[in-house]
This record gives sequence, C-alpha cells and structure tokens, in this order.
Amino acid sequence: MQKDWYQDLNEYIRLGEPKLEEKTVAWQTAIGLQAVDGLSTSNYLLETAKENIEGKITMKEAQSLIDSYYEERPVHLSDDERTEEADKVSSRIAEILSEMAFSFSPNEYISIHRKLFQGIYKHAGKIRDYNITKKEWVLDGATVMYGSASELRATLEYDFSQEKDFSYKGLSMDEIIHHLAVFISRLWQIHIFGEGNTRTTAVFFIKYLRTLGFSATNDIFAENAWYFRNALVRANYTNLQKGIHETTEYLEAFLRNLLLNEKNELHNRNLHISGLLNEEKVDIGDTKVDIENEKVDIQDKKVDIESVLSEKGSDFSVKTTVHIHRLFEKFGFDEVFGRSAVMELLELKGSGASKLLSNLVQADIIEPVSGHGKGKYKFKK
Repeated sequence: MQKDWYQDLNEYIRLGEPKLEEKTVAWQTAIGLQAVDGLSTSNYLLETAKENIEGKITMKEAQSLIDSYYEERPVHLSDDERTEEADKVSSRIAEILSEMAFSFSPNEYISIHRKLFQGIYKHAGKIRDYNITKKEWVLDGATVMYGSASELRATLEYDFSQEKDFSYKGLSMDEIIHHLAVFISRLWQIHIFGEGNTRTTAVFFIKYLRTLGFSATNDIFAENAWYFRNALVRANYTNLQKGIHETTEYLEAFLRNLLLNEKNELHNRNLHISGLLNEEKVDIGDTKVDIENEKVDIQDKKVDIESVLSEKGSDFSVKTTVHIHRLFEKFGFDEVFGRSAVMELLELKGSGASKLLSNLVQADIIEPVSGHGKGKYKFKK
C-alpha cells in the first residue's frame, strides 16, 4: 500500500463526526501496527476499511470480504511480503479496538493473540515452549533476553497480579507515565508467543489504557508503531561493557505523546545504541569538541536520508521505508554494499534482497558503483 493511506483515511476525521473518527482511528492504528513486523497492507484492505467507516458494511462483513479476497485469489508472496497476514490482522485489530468489552487478565491477553492470528500462525493463542532470540536493528544485531520458556505462564501471572494490586492514587502524571512504561515493557519482555507479541501487547495496552480513563485515540500508534517496538527493546537491554543501560525514557516520550498529546520527537535513529557508543568517555579539551562535531555530522547525514525519502519515496510501503532506514544506518552515504550484505542485515532471502535493490535503484535512492566487483551499490546523495 502506498504511504498516503494515513492521509487518505484522515479525510474522515476532518469531517468532524465522532462515529466516523472512532472507526477511522481504529483502522489507522490497526494498519499502522503492521509496521512493527515490517508489514504493509493492500489497497483492497484500504478500500474495505473505507466502506466500514462509511457504514456501508459491518466489521464482520469487512473481515469476510478480506477472507474471501484471499480465498479466491491465492497469492504466492515472496518471503519479505506477507500482505495477506497484514490485511487479516489489521481487520481483526480494528474489530477488537471497536469493542467495549475487556478484562484485565492473562487469559484476555492470550485471547487477543488467538483472535489476531487464528489461521495465520499455528501457535495462535498458545504459549511458546521454546526459548527465542531476535536480532534487533536498534541494538546493532544484539537480542533482548526474553522470558524463559519454562517460566512464561508464572511470569505472566506475576506481572498481572502486581499491576492489578498497584494503586495509581496520589501519583503525579509523570509517575503514572513512568509506571505504565515499566509495566508494558515488562509484559512485552516476557514474549510469551512465538510471533505476534508486539501487536498483541499494543492492542491489549490500548484497551487497558481505556479502563484507566485514557482515550488513546490519537495517531501515535498509527504513525509510530516501529518506534514503539524499538522503545520496548531499549527498555529491556543492558550491556555494561558498552555502557548501555535499560531505559524507559523513549517509551515515556511515546506515552506522553499518546496520552497527553505532547509533541516529543519520535525518531528511531535516536534509539539506536550507536548513539550511546558515539558518546563514550572522551579525553578533555579539544578531543571532546571534535567528538561532538562528529556527532553533529552523523545527525546531519541521517536528516539527509529522511529528506531524500520525503522527496522520492512517496510510493514506498512502511516495510520498505523501514528497510531503507536500516540500510542507511549501517552504510550511510559512503559505504558500498551488495545483495549478500542486504540479505544478512535485513534477514531477507536472495529474491527479496534483489527486488529491494532493484526498486531502490529505480527510485533513485541508491546507485550502482564500479570498482568494487559486480552488483555493488551506495546511497545517492
């Protein structure tokens, strides 16, 4: 789907009708959350969402249409494009967010996963029985230490009981925001499912926030889902040798925008641990000034790629945009890379990497270079 899906749906909010706005935000959040796994939805999903928002079809009818669409049109997707999953899960998230029913319990949490991924993952609604690791871009390829398979149910129940017994009475808003950040980051860290943890956690969290009196109906999740996931990662990663400590500061900035309508800048590049590594202890005097100047140069480069994308990337999906940012964080404007490097960094198969490179060349984002062997590229300034 093209990048303008968000603005397309925003037209309904501009009409100023509460019912239209409620449905629109549910769909925007549902579609935006697919970015946490680098997925993007189809144009058919967008058109179906519009029909639901306009009241022409019910949510159940919307889901039936999407199911029928894929039954009648078997799609053999490449490894890096799971559009069918994105479409089906989006419609299910929109339905759950439109429902008023909610129970703060481990069973509700597990039930949401089952509803979202039934027929998509064999393990939908099932607690994993194996340990997992995940290479994280924001950690330069390192992984968070996720919950141990043998203790998942007990850990989940403990976190729920702690939160259920917690009293928010008398707390300042800063303290409330901090506590919510700690709670949701711990819940996510357990990672009780094989896949789909972040989308499940986000949907559950939005529903829980409503029971606390927060509407959570603005565009923060819709537009910053990948930031949300990276903030959860940074809240659960410590590396003392590198001077990196787990922190909820990024998650709190996200929540302040979500719940208080603040305008904190939410840039994924600011969460990457390389920012901390660039700030390692330096000698006094001129050396420190040089390091600071170096950091400014790095920031300028990162701003440059965003301006390039805004000029040339109007048709990029969320998934492709995420891939571009990851590639640029690794190689910048000056380093040369090829298909094998793309495959390793983005965990794509050969066909997916080749297709991405071809699309970026056509979009004038990267260019072929000579003198480095066949099939080498670099970002175009």
